[in-house]
Amino acid sequence: MFSRLHFRLTLLYLAAGFALTLLIGAGTYGLLRYYFGQTTDRALQHTMAYQFRLLGVQLPAELAAADSAWYSGRPGLLAGPAPTATTRAGESEEGEGSEAQGSQSEVPDEEAFDSELAAIFVLPLDSQGNLLSVGSAPLAPVAEAAQAADTHGHDWRTLHQSDGTRVRLLTYRLPASNGPAALQVGRSLADQDRILRQFLMGLLMLSVPSLALLGAGSWWLAGRSLRPAQQAWERQQAFVANASHELRTPLTLMRASAEVARRGLPEGDDRRALLGDILQEVDHMSRLVEDQLLLARLDAGALKFEHSPIAVHDLLADVQRQFGRVAEERSVQVSLESAQALILGDPTRLRQVVLILLDNALAHTPAGGAIRLQAKPRGHAVELVITDTGSGIAPEHLARVFERFYRVEGAAEGQGGRSGLGLAIAKALTEGQQGEIRLESRPGQGTRVTLTFPSARG
Repeated sequence: MFSRLHFRLTLLYLAAGFALTLLIGAGTYGLLRYYFGQTTDRALQHTMAYQFRLLGVQLPAELAAADSAWYSGRPGLLAGPAPTATTRAGESEEGEGSEAQGSQSEVPDEEAFDSELAAIFVLPLDSQGNLLSVGSAPLAPVAEAAQAADTHGHDWRTLHQSDGTRVRLLTYRLPASNGPAALQVGRSLADQDRILRQFLMGLLMLSVPSLALLGAGSWWLAGRSLRPAQQAWERQQAFVANASHELRTPLTLMRASAEVARRGLPEGDDRRALLGDILQEVDHMSRLVEDQLLLARLDAGALKFEHSPIAVHDLLADVQRQFGRVAEERSVQVSLESAQALILGDPTRLRQVVLILLDNALAHTPAGGAIRLQAKPRGHAVELVITDTGSGIAPEHLARVFERFYRVEGAAEGQGGRSGLGLAIAKALTEGQQGEIRLESRPGQGTRVTLTFPSARG
C-alpha cells in the first residue's frame, strides 16, 4: 500500500516541481523577450526623435515622452539642443546629397555610446514612398507602413524577411516641406532571436538533468513525508496482530470450559441455553480474531502466496460438493457450469476466496434461490463468476462493500454474526494472487461477482 502511495506522491511532487521549473523558465524567457522588445522600441523612438530634431520638426507628444524616458534611463547622456534654423538651412543648401548622407543615419553622436542605436537604420521617403537616399539600404521601403503612417500619423510593425529574420519598423509622417515626406527607422532582430534561441536551447539541455534531480528529490521527499504515517501504520498492524494472537488462547479456553460445563447440564436447563449463547459468541469472536490476524498479515506483506497452475473445474467441483450441503439446508441450489480452464494462483487462498463469496451469496439468497459457479477464458486470463438470485445490493453501497467492517443496513436475515470483513479479505487475497475482483448487483435481481486471474495456458 505504501509503495503505491510513495510512487504516486513522487509523481505529484515531480509534476509540481516540473511545473514550477517550467513556469520559471517560461517566465524568464518571456521577460527576456519583453525586455528586448521594449528596449528596441525605445531605441527606435529615440532615433526617430533625433531625426526629427535634425530636420527641425517639432516632436509629437509620444516621441517627446519616449525621448525623455530614453535619457532618464541613461544619466551619462544628455540631450543636446535641437539644431537651429540656420544650421538646417545650411544643410538644405547642400541638396539631396546631404539628405542622402543623413538618410542612412546611423545616429552619429550617440551610436558610440549605445549598441542599440548602432544597429538602427533610417530610411527617408518621399511622398510616393520612394527612398530618397543613394546607396544600398538594409531594407527596402515598406509602402504599406508609409500609407498607414500617412493615415494614422505613425505605424509600428514587425516584418518577416525571406531568410527568416525579423525586422522591427517604425514609420512617421512628416509635415509638408522640402525634406522627406516620411521617415522609417528599423532594426534587425536577428541578434535578439539568436540569443533567445540559445537561451531556449540551454533550457532544454538543462531539462534532462533537472528532471533527474527533481525525480530523485521527489522520491526522497515522498519517502520522508510518508515515513511517520508508515511507522504509525506498522505499529497499528503490529498491535492488531499481537492482540489477535493473544486473544486466540483465552477464547479457546473459554470455549472449552463452556463446552465442558454445558455437557454436565440436563436438557431444558436454562443454564444450558446461556452456555450455548456463550459458545456462539465465542465462535463469532474467534472468527473475527482470525480475520483480523489474516488482514494484519496481508497488510504487512507477511502472507506468502503460491503461483501454480490450478484446474478450475476440480477446485469448483470440490467447493460445490462441500458447500452444497449447507446450501441445501437453506433450500438454495448451487450449480456448476463447465469450467475447463487453468489459472495461476494459490489453491488454498483461491478456495478461501470462493468460500467467502459463496457464504456471502448464501446469506443474501432466500429459500428457493440459486447460486451458479462458472469459469470463462478471456484471452490470457480466466474469469471465475459467482452469480446468485438474492436480494442484491443498492447502488449507493456498491462502492463500499469491500471496506472493512462495512455492512449494509437492513440486509438479509441471518447476518447477525457477520463481521463485515469477508469481502475485504476476499479482495486482499485476490489481489495477492495478481487477480482482480468486480461486483455487480441490482436490488431484487441478485449479485454477480467476477474474479479475474492470469491463465496458466497463456
